[in-house]
Amino acid sequence: MKVVAFLGSPRPDGNSEHLVRRVFDILESNGIETEMVRIGGKPLHGCLACMKCYETRNGQCANQTDDLNEYVEKMREADGIIFASPTYFADVTAEMKALIDRTGMLSRSGGDFLKFKVGAAIISVRRGGAIHAFDTINHLFLMCQMIVPGSSYWNMGLGRLPGEVDSDEEGLECMETLGVNMTWLLKRIAE
Repeated sequence: MKVVAFLGSPRPDGNSEHLVRRVFDILESNGIETEMVRIGGKPLHGCLACMKCYETRNGQCANQTDDLNEYVEKMREADGIIFASPTYFADVTAEMKALIDRTGMLSRSGGDFLKFKVGAAIISVRRGGAIHAFDTINHLFLMCQMIVPGSSYWNMGLGRLPGEVDSDEEGLECMETLGVNMTWLLKRIAE
């Protein structure tokens, strides 16, 4: 089993990454392979609405100017997918939104390849807007017929400067519970 996380933050070792690593610690201790992919700060274009994905129905984006198709291939191979983003003006980063829009179109036009995969949203936030960002990611997961595990609260951690989320005890507990619940769900699906 494998879980791949896509980081929408352009900051290496930022708060979103710290939260994902907490979930990964639980997954890895239960024998689940993990991979982190940084999309923040890299060119990732929004959907052009060309609808070629509905013509070809091959699960590949016709826009070959960025790494989207590589990211989609990683999602196809994974059993679980995490999208993690800091909160930018009460929503996800631009790169995360582009990943959401284009991945959703490709899954829906390409045989629903995200269907029955486990999906989890993780949000880092300084102060407010996290619920909206959390909902943005979960809308993709639910529209693509993914299975979304719960946790002890919303999957978010509070912090502004890199690493400040490590002081958010409730946020870290939530990440650990998310890791436990993802592990349980992935193992049940595999049975």
